[in-house]
Amino acid sequence: MEETGALIRKRRATISTGKGVTLKQVNGRSAVNESINGHGDSGNIVTKRNVSDLPSTTSKERKKGRNVPSDRQSCHRLQESLLSSASGYRNYRGVLNWCVVMLVLSNARLFLENLLKYGILVDPIQVVSLFIKDPYNMPAACLVIVSNVFIVAALYTERRLSVGCFSERVGLLVHSINLSVTLCFPVAIVLMVKSMTPVGGASALGVYTVLFLKLYSYKDVNKWCREMSHAKARSLARSLSCNRPHSYHCCLNLSCCNLYYFVFAPTLCYELNFPRSPRIRMSFLLRRLFEMVSSWMIPIIQSSMKPLEVNIIPLSSLSHQVPNHLLWLIFFYWFFHSSLNFIAELLQFGDREFYRDWWNSETITYFWQNWNIPVHKWCLRHFYKPLLKSGVSKWLGQSAVFLASAFFHEYLVSVPLKMLRPWAFMGMMAQLPLAWFVARFLRGNYGNAAVWISLIIGQPIAVLMYVHDYYVLHYREGSAGGGPE
Repeated sequence: MEETGALIRKRRATISTGKGVTLKQVNGRSAVNESINGHGDSGNIVTKRNVSDLPSTTSKERKKGRNVPSDRQSCHRLQESLLSSASGYRNYRGVLNWCVVMLVLSNARLFLENLLKYGILVDPIQVVSLFIKDPYNMPAACLVIVSNVFIVAALYTERRLSVGCFSERVGLLVHSINLSVTLCFPVAIVLMVKSMTPVGGASALGVYTVLFLKLYSYKDVNKWCREMSHAKARSLARSLSCNRPHSYHCCLNLSCCNLYYFVFAPTLCYELNFPRSPRIRMSFLLRRLFEMVSSWMIPIIQSSMKPLEVNIIPLSSLSHQVPNHLLWLIFFYWFFHSSLNFIAELLQFGDREFYRDWWNSETITYFWQNWNIPVHKWCLRHFYKPLLKSGVSKWLGQSAVFLASAFFHEYLVSVPLKMLRPWAFMGMMAQLPLAWFVARFLRGNYGNAAVWISLIIGQPIAVLMYVHDYYVLHYREGSAGGGPE
């Protein structure tokens, strides 16, 4: 009996040691399995017999466990590789960091190589000469200053409309004249003034194009607010059973400061109240400023343009299209990320969605909808939706949007170069059949590859066509007549 009691006490002690074992899942393995391997949570050694003696394990569960292999017996499961599209894995942050590191290292090498080979190529006078020929004659800057006349004219018209001095028909006529002159006046100046450089003319026309879109949005939004005011006034009059309608004023802000804030804000769509950031982040502002004025891009741009000056641009060679495509990517980052974020931070403008993930575009339509969000929002709000509301079909509305975009592309290229060439217009209109083909026959990665091919080949070809024609028009004819002027 004493031996039996000692054996029972020893067995109870063993079971009490097993009670300290937890059954929680730890890193994909249960504590019971850890105990089977000989290591319990308490640091004690537990045998398989002790684990089987746990009171929580019933005979039915032990019978079921014999049919399921343990973690020691099975280490595989049905799964895809991370880089496969079927895996659903989307966290490529490390790959993005690797690309940034490689980009910094490669550009640092190019910078040092150009610095040792050519010296310091950043000449402020040479950069300024792209915009002006004569320091005392700056037609592009004067043209930008004159644009204030059109801003004041739009503000005056809206104030007259708000107090009832102008009818809606008269206001529409005045706005139409003002907007038409906004587009035509700079064209006449650029074509007539001989001292206007192509870069200066393109910059001035870009300012006037942006101003045209902004003033158009300013006109539309104020008109919508007046229509809402009249509708609410009529509704209030009917509810009060009054013969004379009460006046209901929409909270329009027709101050000069409000309009000029909208003119300088990085958006094309006007609102009565813009989202504002709480403060200006100086570190963010300085980073964007550093990106804007970085000088290491200039040697790369100059070296990439040298083949264009030597061979009169053989259009069949793809070697010239890659540098042009890289310049386009650099311009995208400089303008849409660095410059617009710098302006937005300086003005505390809250909406920073200037672009979306256009690099993942699987259709041409998705690319044009996401690479330039300010223009896309303007087209959707002030052009496409009004067309649909008037009864136009979606396909015809999209074609009209591409037609308007093609006009402005040609407007910004042909006029500053002072030569009428349809390459930009044709390139934009060619996007319609290309968009239909990609959406109809290509999907997924194939569609994305088609978008990238159109960006790498299509846009540089149009640029090279203009450069080729400009070179032939100015330098070939100049050399035939005894050299350029």
